[in-house]
Amino acid sequence: MHRIPEHLREIADAVVAAAAGDSRMSAVIAGGSIATGTSDEYSDLDLVLVCTADGQQECLAEAPEFAGRLGPLLASFTGEHVGEPRLLIALFGPPLVHVDLKFVTADDLRDRVEDGVVLWQRDGTVDRAYSTSQPRWPQVDPQWIEDRFWVWVHYTAVKIARGELFEAVEALDAIRSAAIAPLATLGRTSKPTRVRRLETLAPELVPEFRATVAIADRDDCLRALNASAELYRKVRDSSGVTVERRTAAEQAVADFLAG
Repeated sequence: MHRIPEHLREIADAVVAAAAGDSRMSAVIAGGSIATGTSDEYSDLDLVLVCTADGQQECLAEAPEFAGRLGPLLASFTGEHVGEPRLLIALFGPPLVHVDLKFVTADDLRDRVEDGVVLWQRDGTVDRAYSTSQPRWPQVDPQWIEDRFWVWVHYTAVKIARGELFEAVEALDAIRSAAIAPLATLGRTSKPTRVRRLETLAPELVPEFRATVAIADRDDCLRALNASAELYRKVRDSSGVTVERRTAAEQAVADFLAG
C-alpha cells in the first residue's frame, strides 16, 4: 500500500477487505497513476477487481451495493459511455474521492494495457496471468491520424460557417486530443494518453496548443481551426515518422479555409 497516496488509502483498504471476504473475488490491482508511480494528492483510485469466471456477472450486478459498503457513497454509474460496461465509477466523501472499480476475470488480465500494482491476491491469481502474457498500451498510429485529419478540419469549418459554434468548439477539442497531441508526444512517452500531461511532455508547444483553443465565436473558432491545421503540420513533419500524406485533401481543405 506504500505507493497509494494518503487520501486514497482508507478506501483502498476497504476494497481489499471487502474483496478478501468475498469468495467470488481473487485479487485487487491498482492501475493508473499508482501503477506508473506518478500519483499525487489529486489522483483518483483506479482498481481492477479480479472475479471468478462463474462469479463475475453477479459481482457486476452487485457493483453499486459493493461500492456502498466501502464508505460514504455519493454517486455511481457504469462505464458504457467509455465502452466499458465492466466499470463502476464512484464518488465517495466527504472528503471527496473518485474511485473506478473494474470487475474482470483472470483470463481478462491477459489482455491488459499495463501491469498494475497487486494490492491483494488469492492463490497467485495475478502472478499466473502476468507470467504468461505481456501488457500492450495502445500506441499512436500517425497514418490513422493523417487519413482522418483533413476530413475533421473540413467538418469543423462547415460547422463554423453554419453557426454551430458550440459544436465547432467540441470538434476543435477532439482534433487537439485525437490528432495533434498524440503526434506531439510521440516518442516522449511509452503510454500516450492524448492531451493528458501535455504541459509536461511537450512544454515548448504549449503556446501553440493554447492557440488551438477557442470560445464560441465565429472568428475565434476560425482562428483556432487555422492554428490547429498549422500545428498539426508542424508535429506531423517533425515526428520522424513517414506517412502517406493525403496531399489532395490537405490542399482542398486549405483552399476551403482560405475562401
